[in-house]
Amino acid sequence: MAFWNRRRSIDVMTAPHDGPRLKPTLSWPHLLALGVGAIVGTGILTLIGVGAGLAGPAVLISFGLAGLVCVCAALAYAELSTIMPTAGSAYTYSYAVLGEMIAWVVGWSLILEYSLVVSAVAVGWSGYAVGFLTGLGVDLPAVLTAGPHAGGIINLPAVAIIGVVTGLLLLGTKESATLNAVLVVIKIAALVVFVAIALPAFKPENFTPFMPNGFGAPFVQTGVMAAAAIIFFAFYGFDAISTAAEETKKPERDLAIGIIGSMLVCTALYLVVAAAAIGARPVSDFADSPEPLALILRQMGQGTAAQWIAAAAVIALPTVLLAFLFGQSRIFLGMARDGLLPRRLAKVSARGVPAVVTVFTAVVVAILAGLLPLDELASLANAGTLAAFCAVGVCLIVLRIREPGRRRVFKAPLWPLVGAVTVIGCVVFFLSLKPVTQIGFVVWNGVGVLIYLAWSSRNSRLAKGEEEAA
Repeated sequence: MAFWNRRRSIDVMTAPHDGPRLKPTLSWPHLLALGVGAIVGTGILTLIGVGAGLAGPAVLISFGLAGLVCVCAALAYAELSTIMPTAGSAYTYSYAVLGEMIAWVVGWSLILEYSLVVSAVAVGWSGYAVGFLTGLGVDLPAVLTAGPHAGGIINLPAVAIIGVVTGLLLLGTKESATLNAVLVVIKIAALVVFVAIALPAFKPENFTPFMPNGFGAPFVQTGVMAAAAIIFFAFYGFDAISTAAEETKKPERDLAIGIIGSMLVCTALYLVVAAAAIGARPVSDFADSPEPLALILRQMGQGTAAQWIAAAAVIALPTVLLAFLFGQSRIFLGMARDGLLPRRLAKVSARGVPAVVTVFTAVVVAILAGLLPLDELASLANAGTLAAFCAVGVCLIVLRIREPGRRRVFKAPLWPLVGAVTVIGCVVFFLSLKPVTQIGFVVWNGVGVLIYLAWSSRNSRLAKGEEEAA
């Protein structure tokens, strides 16, 4: 077997080992809250405006399309995560099914995804935090609330919130997951309040013209498909649940509940919130706002409610940061344990937390959040996610064909269709992203492949014979 397609054995991967282990402290309510906490965030609170600007009221269709692809991806994740309940998510599945080099590309793409998601959410949080403080009469210096692209020096609130969330993660997995569950309840309550206030002001004429920029197509940067490619950012987060597989008490049951349950809850919530927002105000009124839901309420004369929405966003958006910083550190951990990254990154603290990679990740994403704009971060993050989801769809199909008799606690229904929709949808969404985003993704992975060929391919556990290949 060539170095580039050598595969890890699923049986060896899931067998007990003497290396650094994470403590199994999570159950399905923690996972469900982790998923909802990761999914409901900047996507609905901020990017709904960006998506509406691209598609008009037809952004509802964009939400539906993005949700369909993500539901199929979630089903694939649910099946694979119960077969391979170890830290690493799509990277781990690809290593066992598709081979080492593709696994590296997927892992490298996940590093891009998680790093940029955390950065983008921190920037979105900063927009709500600054608006909230302004409502209280506190005006922060403009040069400290925006990066160089907007005439500032650094987005200091975005950097600060990453530091706070990192501290929570270092306390321990169960402690941070419990706090996450409390904050998720606050966030959901805020969206319910928004819908309750906005629906009485519903005006059907705000949905005309329904599709002003057309449906769109690959390589076209406006329309429903272009909006779906960006709004896709609003749905993923359930993949962070799969990175917690090793820390789950009953992964064979709880992972599927967490992944699929969080997707169903969030898809329904998103469609209702988007419809209420567009019905309350014309799309043009909030398309460019960094805090569209709060702006809509202010325009309706509901200043107090807008302040409460902003407050809820300030309090609860860090749940997204927590979920993705959590996931990012577990991806690093999996790659380091396999020898594809320096093994000292796999060190686990006395609290059962991969402290070294958590701090390292936090430093990188804080720099990105402090200097880059939201839309560019979200777009490039989507490219990494689409690559990972596409790989998971392929893994589902290949493993079903290669090992039809392997025990599957959860089986994705209509698996050929689920896998095909995941793969085709991700490819179409990728082609609908901006050319600069596509080029950036290719460059990132080009650098990654060079690193793999120069170092990782020679230092992996399989390369050194420390583990028997499949």
